[in-house]
Amino acid sequence: MAAIKFFALVVQSIIQLLQMVGVELDEAMRERMQQREEMLSREMTRLLQELEQSTREQSTQEQSTQEQSGFAWGALLFAALQQWQFWAIAGALVLLFGLCWWLKKRSCEPDSSSDEESSSSDREQVVEEEEEEEEEGGNGDVYDLQRFYDEHIQSPVQNLATECKEVKLLVDHFILVMEKLFSKSFFPVLQSAIGVGSAFEGWSPREEDIIYRLLVPLKSPQGHVFHLVQDTAGEMPARDFCIHVDLVCTCLNEQLAGEMLCFLHCPEEELSRKQEPSLLRTLCTGSYLDVQKTAHWLQDWLKDVWVVLPQSRKYRLTVLPSSRSCKFQVTNGNNRSLWIEMIFGVQQRDSDIFVSSRTLDTIFTPSIVWPESYTVAEVKFFRHVASHAPQDSVHLKCLQLCARILMCRGSSTYALKTAVMHLLTLSRWGSVSFVPGLLRIMRYLHHCLEEKRLNHFFFGNENVPEEIILPPAFQTADPLNLFQHLAQDPDAHAEAVREFMKLGDRLARVRGVPRDAFAGLIPDGR
Repeated sequence: MAAIKFFALVVQSIIQLLQMVGVELDEAMRERMQQREEMLSREMTRLLQELEQSTREQSTQEQSTQEQSGFAWGALLFAALQQWQFWAIAGALVLLFGLCWWLKKRSCEPDSSSDEESSSSDREQVVEEEEEEEEEGGNGDVYDLQRFYDEHIQSPVQNLATECKEVKLLVDHFILVMEKLFSKSFFPVLQSAIGVGSAFEGWSPREEDIIYRLLVPLKSPQGHVFHLVQDTAGEMPARDFCIHVDLVCTCLNEQLAGEMLCFLHCPEEELSRKQEPSLLRTLCTGSYLDVQKTAHWLQDWLKDVWVVLPQSRKYRLTVLPSSRSCKFQVTNGNNRSLWIEMIFGVQQRDSDIFVSSRTLDTIFTPSIVWPESYTVAEVKFFRHVASHAPQDSVHLKCLQLCARILMCRGSSTYALKTAVMHLLTLSRWGSVSFVPGLLRIMRYLHHCLEEKRLNHFFFGNENVPEEIILPPAFQTADPLNLFQHLAQDPDAHAEAVREFMKLGDRLARVRGVPRDAFAGLIPDGR
């Protein structure tokens, strides 16, 4: 009986809905629909009565064979399924639903078929190269390009700022616990983490590339001092360093505090009995701080410390393999995962330039070598631009769109970002819209490829904002050419030209970019 009543209510609701839709139709259509509704209503009533009577008879026969009352409803339903009337009702319901959908669709359709074609054109995101469509101009182009950005690029980074804060808090909690655990030992002293990389700069090329990367500065422990020694064997513009660890006399401190023994002047036997070993005996190879040993030390302690962090109640931790950093993944109850990488480094004096543990995965780097890192200075640069640019500035959107469409490797992404950084200091972006911003980037890259020269942003550049603190040698240094290898290797230059052509070709397929926008910007491979 409950099922019968349910079907009756459904039918009644559909009939009422049809009556509402019918108001929008003409008089003749409404009359035909009314007659159809009455006929369907009478037929449905008859079928429901027959089904109810048949089900009642079947239920009476089955009742005597049931041992438990809990099976009664299943038997009734099974009996109903055996009746052809049930399938007739189901068919009628399908027809009614289909009719209702058709009427609703018809009532919402515009009067002109040209509007339908225009709507279909608006929904198209990427135009195939061989299609011969007439270009739309003005605001329509900008709208399509903006929509492409919103749907394909912006959505992965909508919560970037919130997640950056959450990740930063998690890492700082870990550092705080480590500080307490090793306060009386002679391991490197961890400082507050600094968010670096594209996520903390406010953009990210692709959703799968969103890695929340933080640099953890290391300070030398008591009785030790760090000296940065440049590795002259490396080729420019790559600048590599080694961190030489020296022991310093603490005899005066020992007399005043009475807690620490001097590593230089106390007997070895007394040191081994009363004091933790020096950093030279734990994380160093020879006299140099070892990147891999430091990474394994942090990875092991992250697993142990995780259980006491407040974030452990919300996230599940998975430590990922890495030889030169501490990579891990945290996953919440909704299976939303964040990929986090803690790199570590030593600051060059009081500047925004560090030597860090991170290097390109494709390059083998000895475990005692620490490449120079400009990531902290780059984050400060983009924050400086954001604080002075209007709220609707498109510089990050243009950078993100180029990186997303090109799907380029790490080196070409860095070249692309360097080009944008130069442009941001050479010209004003306040009133620049999307397409002109993309053209600026393409013209600048075209010029750099022709000249086979793209200067590093922080060396010998007078346009670096004053807020960014650079070592004095940077300001007087000759510019470093990031495209030096292109001038020396014709094959590498040809590959760079192909990547540039690929970027221009893919950008030209995005609606809103004129087809001839990049004409004449393709280098000839000289």
